[in-house]
Amino acid sequence: MDDSLDLRSLTLLVEIIDSGNLSQAARRLRMTRANVSYHLARLEKSVGLQLVHRTTRRVEPTEVGLRLYEHGRTLLDEMQSVRETIASLGQDLRGRVGVSVPSGYGQIVMGAWLIDFKQLYPGIVLDVLFENRADNLRDEVDIAIRVMPEPPPSVVARSLGPVRYVACASRGYAARNGLPQTPQDLRGSPLITAGVTGRQLRLAAYRNGEREEILLEPTLISEHFPFLRQGILAGLGVGLVPDYVVQEELSSGEVQATLHDWRLSIFGTHMYLLYLPNRRQTRAVRTCIDFLLERAARRADAED
Repeated sequence: MDDSLDLRSLTLLVEIIDSGNLSQAARRLRMTRANVSYHLARLEKSVGLQLVHRTTRRVEPTEVGLRLYEHGRTLLDEMQSVRETIASLGQDLRGRVGVSVPSGYGQIVMGAWLIDFKQLYPGIVLDVLFENRADNLRDEVDIAIRVMPEPPPSVVARSLGPVRYVACASRGYAARNGLPQTPQDLRGSPLITAGVTGRQLRLAAYRNGEREEILLEPTLISEHFPFLRQGILAGLGVGLVPDYVVQEELSSGEVQATLHDWRLSIFGTHMYLLYLPNRRQTRAVRTCIDFLLERAARRADAED
């Protein structure tokens, strides 16, 4: 092995593996694809081993390539932390935090938290994605908030508390049509909920150790929860939504809930804050994590 295995070479390898292909890495490094390919070949010659498997569309690290990637990622993260520490000496906390939040919870609950965070730390660049995609943590996402039954073992998961779904309808709908009295009764109701268009929705209902699973076909489907709330208030059917979506309307009596003895679940019964264990956190990211955990705990205390 010669002296060409330096920080620049490790940076190249990290960008290639993070990007997943040479073309994307070239764009991020502001190099041509041919130049990236040339320097990768030189690095592999220097190491004396193949570092990535190439296909027409993707590159995947070999075992040696993955080990070098992990060392390179650690070094780059440490250097970024040093830069941020130097930049923040004598001034406000700076850095960038990428946050991915569920569309509903993000719109209705977490949006206000993130605005407060930005007001407290104006020097931090806050990049917020409202999405429900499964690949929670990508290059631009440091923190992901997700509703799920169990978090994957590959991430660090911090609990933000339970998610409680309610079956509910407007006062007018309930007066005209009545409300379902059992989970099975939901089959006969026009349903308003989040789901996958064109596919049946799987609802799990729990009571006293009993579990029922019902396949449902909603008639109004959206990931935009304020829109679902509008549909419920308009009397279009029975809503299956997290309680925070209609909390104020339930308190005022404008919306009425049913199936009180049942714990309902569509996508999961718990919300988690997720981050990668092998990605070094900057001060800005750590501060944001602590802030969100504190806000979630405060909200849980207020509901008890």
